[in-house]
Amino acid sequence: METHEYLRNFAASFLDNSAIRLNTEVIAIEELGGHAGWKVILKDWADGSIAEEIWDGVVVANGWSDNPVWPQTEGLKELVELGLASHAKSYRGPEKYAGKVRYVAHYFYFIISLTYAFSDQRCLVIGNANSANDIAAHLAPVASFPVYQSVRRPNFPGFPALDDERIVKVAPVAKYLVNASSPPKIDVHLTDGIILNDIDVVLLGTGYKPYPDFIHVLDTSSEAGDQKLTPLVSSSTTPPRIPSLHRHILYAHNPSLAFINAPMTFTPFTLADVSSTWLTLAWTRKLPYPDTVQGRLAFEVERIRVIAERKAQSGDNPTAFLTYMVLGPDEQEYAQGLKDDVVAVRGDLKDVLPEWSDDKVKLREAMQSVKLEALRVHRDDPGLLI
Repeated sequence: METHEYLRNFAASFLDNSAIRLNTEVIAIEELGGHAGWKVILKDWADGSIAEEIWDGVVVANGWSDNPVWPQTEGLKELVELGLASHAKSYRGPEKYAGKVRYVAHYFYFIISLTYAFSDQRCLVIGNANSANDIAAHLAPVASFPVYQSVRRPNFPGFPALDDERIVKVAPVAKYLVNASSPPKIDVHLTDGIILNDIDVVLLGTGYKPYPDFIHVLDTSSEAGDQKLTPLVSSSTTPPRIPSLHRHILYAHNPSLAFINAPMTFTPFTLADVSSTWLTLAWTRKLPYPDTVQGRLAFEVERIRVIAERKAQSGDNPTAFLTYMVLGPDEQEYAQGLKDDVVAVRGDLKDVLPEWSDDKVKLREAMQSVKLEALRVHRDDPGLLI
């Protein structure tokens, strides 16, 4: 609620002067030749009309959560189509899983009467990061005992989770089968051979991916006179990332396209402050950045090298989150580096922008114990937090 109120207050003045346009969806962004700008295709949600506009520059600031990751598990697609599986993106609380209505028909002298009974739902949660752990903790007091949680790898230390006898950890899922019951239920086959029968719903806390597939850029591998539009990012982009970004912000081949909060971070709000300030100064030619494509691509080349080296040293441990688009241990250096660039040309912003330091990191990590305590309160008295 506090975050929501903060965002509303922040946006209020921009809404009042019409600087923010609501109820409008960006369907596509297409690069124009000769650095002539970007064609932006818009859809008006009010009447469904489509419009095209030309903009000199575009900032993409939608973060990660538009694009949930769905595992390629056999049978999952059918569950989603039947409404038996959903992603954490659409999760709105445990209440709907506390009991579902069963209609029981009684026949007596050709008169049909209906009674209503409530039965707790049998739930399976997929994942072992923040979303999955929180959902399992929410469901434990209200869903059918036990709540199953499918875990593929050990928990990342930064994702606090509380042991709960009402939550049973199980192996990864091999496949889902919809059985013939009415309403339909799910038989879940696990990789260790165990089968969980008659599951009512599967909730997936399987994360998100940076996948702005609505952006199309000119193919840089083609001759200048024969460039065609191609998606900036695709499912085959390796390593998975928004490619060709200088400092995770500027598109190297055409710096009039920029991103804010492209990587996953611990401090998205404060990092958005400093990166948007950095971008504003860069676009107004007050803050220098490499003036060649290769110079701007050097950041990506080095980032790929560093991540590959760390993976080799760690044995490619997935729990360590050594991925290109997760800043992780590099966040402090990266964010403070952006601030240093800003302060070098605008010294008056030194005390305005946030600071990243070892002390700030310790303060952030202290929140893990606060969250653990909140989970204990919820476990012992769920009514306090629902």
